[in-house]
Amino acid sequence: MNPLPGWRAAFRIARRDAVRAKGRSALVVAMIALPVLGVTAADLTYRSALPTKAEELTGELGAADARFTATSMGPVKLQQMPDGVNWGPLDDAPDPTPEEQKRPVDVPATFPEGSRHLTERSLPASVTTRHGITDTQITELRIADPMLRGRIELTDGAYPRAKDEIAATEDFIEASGLSIGDRVTVRGPDQSYTLTGAVELPADLRAESLYALPGSVIAPWQKTADRDKSILPPQASDPKWLVQGPPGAGVTWRNILAANEKGVVVISRQVALDPPPDSEVPMAATTDPYDTDAEMTAAVLTVTAMALLEIVLLAGPAFAVGARRSRRQLGLVGSCGGSRGQVRAVVLAGGAVLGGVGAVAGVGAGFGLTALFRPMIEDYTGSRFGELTVRPWEILGIAVLGLVTGVLAALAPAIVAGRQSVLESLTGRRGTRRGSRVLPVVGVIALTAGVAVAVYGGVAGDTALVAGGSVLAELGVLGCIPVIVGFLGRLGRRLPLTPRIALRDAARNRGRTAPAVAAVMAAVAGSVAIATYTSSNAAEQAYDYSPNLTPGTVALMAADIGDNAELPRSRAAVEQSFPVSGGRADIGRVWAGSDCSVYYEEENGCGTIELVKPTGKGHSCPLKGKGAKELALRISADEHKRLMNSPACMDENYTMVAFGTGTDKIVVGGADVLDSYVKLEDPAAAKALAEGTPVLLNSAYAKNGEVTLKAIHAYNDRDKKNRALHPGKARVTTDLLKVHVAPDRYASTPGIRMIMPEKTAERLGLHVEDYGSFYTLNRDPTDAESQAAHAALDQAGNRAYLMTSDERLRTDDDTILLILALFAGVVTLGAAAITTGLSKADAEADLTTLSAVGAPPGVRRSLSGFQCLVVALTGVLLGTAAGLVPAVALRLTDLRAALADMREDPMESAYTPIVMPWETIGLLALVVPVLAGLLAAGLTSSRLTLARRAG
Repeated sequence: MNPLPGWRAAFRIARRDAVRAKGRSALVVAMIALPVLGVTAADLTYRSALPTKAEELTGELGAADARFTATSMGPVKLQQMPDGVNWGPLDDAPDPTPEEQKRPVDVPATFPEGSRHLTERSLPASVTTRHGITDTQITELRIADPMLRGRIELTDGAYPRAKDEIAATEDFIEASGLSIGDRVTVRGPDQSYTLTGAVELPADLRAESLYALPGSVIAPWQKTADRDKSILPPQASDPKWLVQGPPGAGVTWRNILAANEKGVVVISRQVALDPPPDSEVPMAATTDPYDTDAEMTAAVLTVTAMALLEIVLLAGPAFAVGARRSRRQLGLVGSCGGSRGQVRAVVLAGGAVLGGVGAVAGVGAGFGLTALFRPMIEDYTGSRFGELTVRPWEILGIAVLGLVTGVLAALAPAIVAGRQSVLESLTGRRGTRRGSRVLPVVGVIALTAGVAVAVYGGVAGDTALVAGGSVLAELGVLGCIPVIVGFLGRLGRRLPLTPRIALRDAARNRGRTAPAVAAVMAAVAGSVAIATYTSSNAAEQAYDYSPNLTPGTVALMAADIGDNAELPRSRAAVEQSFPVSGGRADIGRVWAGSDCSVYYEEENGCGTIELVKPTGKGHSCPLKGKGAKELALRISADEHKRLMNSPACMDENYTMVAFGTGTDKIVVGGADVLDSYVKLEDPAAAKALAEGTPVLLNSAYAKNGEVTLKAIHAYNDRDKKNRALHPGKARVTTDLLKVHVAPDRYASTPGIRMIMPEKTAERLGLHVEDYGSFYTLNRDPTDAESQAAHAALDQAGNRAYLMTSDERLRTDDDTILLILALFAGVVTLGAAAITTGLSKADAEADLTTLSAVGAPPGVRRSLSGFQCLVVALTGVLLGTAAGLVPAVALRLTDLRAALADMREDPMESAYTPIVMPWETIGLLALVVPVLAGLLAAGLTSSRLTLARRAG
């Protein structure tokens, strides 16, 4: 018996029914198309944003065939891999002598015969802008040559054609405030150029650099430096050669081997894209193969697993739509003699039809949205797509997944429809049935087992167990949703009319409520998992970050010594250009003997100062020295963090030296330094400084309220003035100083360990000199203000420099969290809207009864709002709980790796926090459900026309 005629009829019925019930079919198609759209857009974006090998070569070479580069080893034989990244001397070759390394390499002699080339050299430079001065990189390269197409593209104006012309990237032009036609002066040699054009680097859209013709910057700068010794010569890079081989030949592996013989390394497009066999690569025999397809990270693996689960769960509302739509129609099929298998075939065919339409619509919308938002994505990633990369088999797999989702959406209704009697289907009787007692038990078991497996996987470092346990735990929550929804019905006893009806309606119709809650839960779980992991990782990075300055401050430091520093003029320049608030805090540097910043050439030719750190508990760091590894094996990550933050361990692993202090980190200053830079508001500390008592910021150096200051007063013979005052051998002094000890939290103050009054330093026979100032900023300076400040310092004689905080710029973490919240919010609104629509259709009889007994018109609207709120809020809360499982498990994986590193090196941080993204959770748990309820109430008509019963 041929089954195809039956299936043809089933598909024909399904197609006609889908066209007839356009609204309900559109709901099913939307829920299927949504995940297909997201996965398609993500696949296209990932594949397009991830450059291929050919695109990477174009970003590096442009249209050239190869790049030839000499090494620092001189003209000695080399060997390299086909990619040109790994290279080295021959295995049995001796190290080149200094004389061999100085010998020039004739790189052009290694080019293939009949080829042409361009030279490229870069150098750092300080240039003028509309606002002042900025630092940038200038590259000498003939960018108008067609060989550079694909690497550098003109976006406005014209390429440089003369030696007094220059081009700039768009980001440089925006930051500098310049326009095409303006003059740019390279400081030092004071060479001026006309800005003729704006260019972009497709592989690096954020680059800020300048481009000039070969010989127009470096050579004249060098000539100027040769004439005027006060001008520093250009610090140019070694030249590189971009080569275009003979037409049709390119640069072959044989050409590369010949170049290696003369000490030249080559990156060839032809060889990199089609490498020779290992038997022809001498270096391959001694190089371990590198697996570029590395194993996916724990976060990506877990998110992928949960994304697949999400696609299946988003079909949940489609189950309810199909079940309601097919009851009477299937009854008619049965009444005409159709078998139960044919009834099931009709339902499955409906799922296949709507799944196919949803898959096609999702794939098409994914292509359209990716193309529409392509410029925005390129700006976000910082590089242009070489082309919209399409992997046909991946797109086909995504479409098939959508089709299968549609069939799965119809599977449950098909089974139920096949079991229903014809009479029940035709009359629309729904009957009653008790909830399954097995499913919740299985759900609890799966939830418990999933959490245990995920946690064990995190502790053991097995990402597969983390992913599997997370999915199992989420499935366990799904099994418990019907019971949870039923429990909600009991909570409405003491509530007003409309929320009580909404809760009881959700509990009575669990078949449509549970799938919608599951869809919301899946979306929120994935978003919360990623958001929690991202927030935790950001907190870990913030903990590991060591600032160079106290945030919100800027430091002006002298670049010269003595009166030559001209600090008053430099201070005025900063105060006029930077957004400083309040007064400044001046500091000085202190030293013993001859000044090491001047007399540093001879061994022991200058004096030293040292704060002697006592030994013992509270002074010696237990994570350093004898017994440290044994201690690291016993302590937890929290105990390790406490020890690392203690004053005793503060300077042991890393210390930031600045402000002319050397490793002693002692500055000369007053109470204003405490206020503006240290941020220590302590009248006792300010009083101590006024009375001549130093303030110690790191308590580990103090014992019984005193510190030991050891000074070696060594004077250099070239320091004639001081040498005459201090003849004889170097003098060593050790002084016990009473100090005011600041609280332990100030031990991490960047660059300062102790503040010493000037009169105390002079009493100890030390030398003091004004060295700079601290300023408090009322906001971060703009590019224009920074450039203006550098220009003002230059006009003041360029005798001082600015130290600005290297506090990291705002990261993309906030953007990622916002995108996750928006995605989960959209899915929540969609699922809640669909189930609200189903509720309205099912509850028409109840609403008619309410109107008949005199219920106000607004009841219908408020009921829809509360029904939507119930679904959204329940799904969000369950999703938040489910999303914490993989996030916590992944952080346990990170903790395991951090503890292993810490026990290998006790000074390595093992801090692995778990930080809740409360903003994201608050947006999902409060704003989105309320918004869903308000939208449902606002879009629902409050009027109801009473229908007359037939008969």
